[in-house]
Amino acid sequence: MPKKAKELSAKEVRDLNTPGLYAVGGVAGLQIQIKTPTSKSWVLRTKVGDKRRDFGLGGFPDIGLAQARERAREYKEKILNGIDPVAEKQANRSKLIADKARGVTFQELAQGYIKKQSAEYKTARQGQKLVSHLETYVFPHIGKMAAADIQMPHIVAMLEPIWETKTETATRVRQHVEKILSLAIANKIRSDENPAKWRGMLEHSTLPKATKVSKVQHLAALPVEDMPDFWQSLKASQGMGALALQFIVLAACRSGEARGAKWEEIDLQRKIWSIPADRMKAGKDHVIPLTDELLTLLESVPKMGAYIFSNTKGGQLSDVAVQKAAKKIREGITPHGFRSTFKDWCRKHTAYADEVSELQLAHVNGDSTRAAYARDGLLDKRRQLMTEWARYCEQGHTRQMGGKVQAIGGVR
Repeated sequence: MPKKAKELSAKEVRDLNTPGLYAVGGVAGLQIQIKTPTSKSWVLRTKVGDKRRDFGLGGFPDIGLAQARERAREYKEKILNGIDPVAEKQANRSKLIADKARGVTFQELAQGYIKKQSAEYKTARQGQKLVSHLETYVFPHIGKMAAADIQMPHIVAMLEPIWETKTETATRVRQHVEKILSLAIANKIRSDENPAKWRGMLEHSTLPKATKVSKVQHLAALPVEDMPDFWQSLKASQGMGALALQFIVLAACRSGEARGAKWEEIDLQRKIWSIPADRMKAGKDHVIPLTDELLTLLESVPKMGAYIFSNTKGGQLSDVAVQKAAKKIREGITPHGFRSTFKDWCRKHTAYADEVSELQLAHVNGDSTRAAYARDGLLDKRRQLMTEWARYCEQGHTRQMGGKVQAIGGVR
């Protein structure tokens, strides 16, 4: 029979300072482990089955002698009943974590998604649009719900009000919600299938297919043949909106790029306009050649602040002001549509390689275009192209040689 350890008093335990393991008595196998005079902890050494194991019972003095003996007795009782105290503790901890995870709301989960997506987006505007969509269409419906509790009827109720009236927006909203709930599944926050998936889930709901509800609405573009007449009317128009629209047409740029243009971006000596990456849809710095027509236009713009096209307070001109300038001349035409008009003109009236106009439009998706952009941006070639475009807008024809109209540009 093993020797029974002497029962130490609380004072005797406090006075132990030499490093080592000391049996304290009261419960067989209960010991105090001393690493330094200020580092002491309780250990229960006992058998589980046919193996001897050590169980940590906590640190001293947070756990006193009486409490350590009580814990040791509880552990031994569990072992006698076939329960592994450590395994039980781990199971309880896992359950606690799982219970806490189940309480994570959709909105809390979405914050991490917003942060991740915003870091990956090319422009700050994309991140702002994501937040706006979630705050407007999602959070009021399921934001405060536990992510684990969201089911398909909740998603359908959220999407129905905008599914047929704002189909493109609704589709993007659904995709974001699906990704956020996928994060919940990946992080063990929910175990059910993703209710925002289309295939296998929402396709069986009352929502019709998005492709059957809404066709893509292209921004209205002016026919190429009508450009000269429109241009004459635009030149006769007054106001900063009309000047900005002239600039948009001659540069074939986006409305936001022109309205956000600052005088500091203009290099008169090199005759170029440098647009920083954070204002470009593709997230790349972009250079636009300034033709004589564009330079003349810039000379006519009054300087009222940092922005080239500014409002009466010196701030950035609104998109509405530019749209009004176009609408005043021809109903249904949008500023962005002139990029399509320009592209149609390039195809119908010039023989420039497609990559030249694609670079002017800041479309750098194709391999050849990307390579040309990396090389020199075809700046001189684009300057020639835009000079011919300005001539077409003004005179209504391409370059004439020997009395015959000839496609300009040629193949590089």
